[in-house]
This record gives sequence, C-alpha cells and structure tokens, in this order.
Amino acid sequence: MELAGWFGGQSNLTWQDYSVLISLIGFSLFLGIYLGRDEKDTRDFFLGGRRIPWWAAMLSFVATEISAVTIISVPATAYSENWQYAQFFVGSFLARMVIAFIFIPAFFKYNCTSIYEFLRHRFGPESQYAGSVLFFITRLFASGVRLMAACLAVSVLVGWHMIPTIIFFSIIAMVYITWGGIKAVIWTNVLQAVIFIVGGLTAIIFIYSRIPGGMETVLNTANAAGRLNIFNWGPSMGDSGVALYFKNAIQDPNIFWIATLNGLFGSMAAFGTDQELMQRLLTVETRRESQKTMLVTPLGSFLVLMIYLSIGTLLYVFYSQGAAVPPEKLDKVFPYFISNEMPAFMRGLLLSAIVLASIDSPLGSLSSSFVTDIYRPLIAKAREEAHYLFVSRVSVVVFGVILAFIAYFFSHFEKILWLAFKIGSVTYGSLLGVFLLGLLTRRKVNRANIFAMGGTAVAMLVLLILSEKKIIPIGWTYLLLIGTASTFGIGWIFGTNEKDQIPEPAH
Repeated sequence: MELAGWFGGQSNLTWQDYSVLISLIGFSLFLGIYLGRDEKDTRDFFLGGRRIPWWAAMLSFVATEISAVTIISVPATAYSENWQYAQFFVGSFLARMVIAFIFIPAFFKYNCTSIYEFLRHRFGPESQYAGSVLFFITRLFASGVRLMAACLAVSVLVGWHMIPTIIFFSIIAMVYITWGGIKAVIWTNVLQAVIFIVGGLTAIIFIYSRIPGGMETVLNTANAAGRLNIFNWGPSMGDSGVALYFKNAIQDPNIFWIATLNGLFGSMAAFGTDQELMQRLLTVETRRESQKTMLVTPLGSFLVLMIYLSIGTLLYVFYSQGAAVPPEKLDKVFPYFISNEMPAFMRGLLLSAIVLASIDSPLGSLSSSFVTDIYRPLIAKAREEAHYLFVSRVSVVVFGVILAFIAYFFSHFEKILWLAFKIGSVTYGSLLGVFLLGLLTRRKVNRANIFAMGGTAVAMLVLLILSEKKIIPIGWTYLLLIGTASTFGIGWIFGTNEKDQIPEPAH
C-alpha cells in the first residue's frame, strides 16, 4: 500500500476541528508530563508516591473504565439492539461494594504495588507469577480491542488507514507514560473524563435538535422498534415450559439475572483482579481514601453509560426519519454521524474525546506488573532502584509495540463491545477464583493454583470457541461464572486449612 493511501482518505474535518483536537491533545500531554515529572523510583512511577487526591483517582478510574469501546460501541449497541446492556450495571454496582470492603483492605494490608503481590503473601510466589501472566494475556488482548475501537473511529473521521492511526496513538501513549508514569496517566485521565462527559452531552443536544417532532418522535419511534427495552426477563416459565425456559437462559446473556450475575462477577474480576483499574485505587494515601474512591465511581460510570446509550437511541431515531443514510458497518455509526452531520468545532470536540480515549492505555499497569511480579523477583533481584525504573520505562515501549500489533489484528472483527467482554470471560474467571479463595477462605495452596488458573483458562477458551461455532448452546457470559467456580473449587480441593493467622508480610 502506498504511503499516500495511508493518509490521503476522505475527511470532512476543517481547520477548526483540528485546532480543537491539537489543543486538547497538546494540553493533555503537557499536563501528564509536567505533573508526572521527577520520578525517582518505582514507587513514584507505579503509585505516584501514594499522593494522588481521591477525586483524581476516581475520575481516572471512570475514564479508564470508559475507554473508546464505550464511546464508540455503546451507541452502536443501543442503535442496533436496545438498552439491555445497562442491566450489567446492576451487578457492577454490587461488585464495587465487594471490592471496597473485601479487596482493597487486603491490598493495603500487604502494601501492594501490584495486586498480584497479594497472591504471593497469601499463597506463594508461583501463584503470583501465574496471576501476573494471566493479567498480561487478558489486558493485552482486551486493550487491543479498545485501541482498535478508537482507531477505527479516528480512521473514519480523519481518513487515515488503520495502520498509521494505530502507530500514531501508540507512540503518543508510549512517550507520556514512559516519561511520567502513573501520575501522567491519572492527570490526563482527569481531563479525559471531563471531555467524555461534555462531549457526550453536546452530542445529545445536537442530535436531538435534528429530529423533527422532538421528544414525542424520539419516544414513539424508539419504543415501536424496541430500542428502549432495558430489562429482559426471559420467556415465562409457565408459557414456554421448564425445558425451553432453561435452554433460553443458557443461550441468552441478556436475561436480567444472567446479566446481573455477569455484571457482578465480571466487574469483580475487571476491577478487583486487574492491575490496570486497581492501580488507580492504590495511588491514594490511605485505605479509607481508596475505599471512598471506589464507592463514588458508580456515579460517574452510570452518568457516562446513560449519556452514550442515549446517543445510540437518538441516532437510531435520526436515521429512521430518512434524512440521511446510515453507514453499512454499524460499529461506525457514531463517528460516521460526527463526520457527516456535525458542524465544525463540535466535530473537533467529539473527535478529541475519541482520540483521548485511545491515548489512555494499559502500558503503565502492564509495566508495573511485569517489573514487580516477574522481573524483580525472578530475573534481577536486589538491584538499584534506578535500574528498575529504567526497566519500567523500557517495558512500557515493548508492551506498546505488542499492543499495536494486537490492535491491528482485531481491526478485522465486528461487534466490538461484546468482543471485549468475550476476551475477558476466558481468563477473568481464573483470576477471580484464586483471589476469592485467598480473600474468603483460609485454604493454603500454591502450585495447584497454577494448574487451576491455567487449566481453567484453556478450558474456557475451548468453550468459547465451541459456543461461537454453535456446537455447544451456551452463552459466553457463563464462562466467567464457570471459570471462577472451577478455579476456586480446585484450589479448595487441593488446599489445606491454615491453623494459624495468615502472617503479616515482612517489611
């Protein structure tokens, strides 16, 4: 492919749009690099010296949870399906309560830099290594989907091919995270959260203004097409019979109690056993501040979810009126609307929201887990702190390159929102099962955890493939539940009860 073909696609952006985009990217990078300067050791690089204000950590958590998948794929899901995705938030809200009062106290008790250090203190080093490796696999593939989603949208808006778009954002992320560490990540996340909300509200107002008949048209059109359905209670057991009821329950991940269970266990895994999100909660000074941060996050997350679901419904009503033709690939419906219907400056604001969502990356958490869980204990023990800081920065670049290749691979897939969840369902059960074993029981097991986590992850991958090929009629949401129960159960069977108190970690 010629270089001109990479950068010479069609674009409706004007100099006003680019000025907004360049200004916000420039300010975001300046903010991150300036506030993240003076990194002296890995404690500064990975935890910000535990001097981050709780409200900044909260906004960083929300911005990381949002990502480009939310901005692009939640409107696309609401456009082509309905609001049933919101059912997951019920379980997600409950999961945050569990994390605040069970997970966070344990991580602060052991003064963890990486949450997988908890597994070492609770079980042994082999469990820590296995947990960290599963995190690498999960985070790289899931974040590859997130990066791909953002680059897909930007390629539509700017007219670039996917390859230079991925390279561009990967380089930006590597530069500011290599320089400023977690402080750079958190303070740019704060700006991103504000832009996500302001940009989303601006889009709602504009799309609504383009719909003749106002709210009456929106409600009538959306209701008639089932686009406002939130709760899916499944078929009535009396009408369909017990056998058909349970068959539908197994195959349909959007039935309310299934979605709630998936939201509960999925969020416990994603927030409590994934270093990327939990790292934000470890940057505040005390356990109480960390708990407060987690307990406030549902407010911001719910607001953003409602904003982008509303955008999807309004887009459906707008295109149903016949005033414009929607894109062939519905995953692109929101960026397509931004590019073709929105005026200058507003287009730049929404483009900036998508771009900043793509710049946010897991490189800091991947680096912290690699250095803390693998490199320091296994490869280079008792070296100077300056050495570990250098390796941390190099690993940011290495993981950035790997992530770029994974994002390009996933650019050939569709149904982005569900793809990200399906990837997590393969490995998150293994992580959650072993963490729950350590937090809720006194069973002592170590090497068997490697078999439990690795074997369960492989089994869930096989089940996912069989499910996708319609060979086994089981919804992908069950994989997380099965994986959690399997890992927990194997650890329980092969473990022994501790008679004494779990020892405090050595300092």
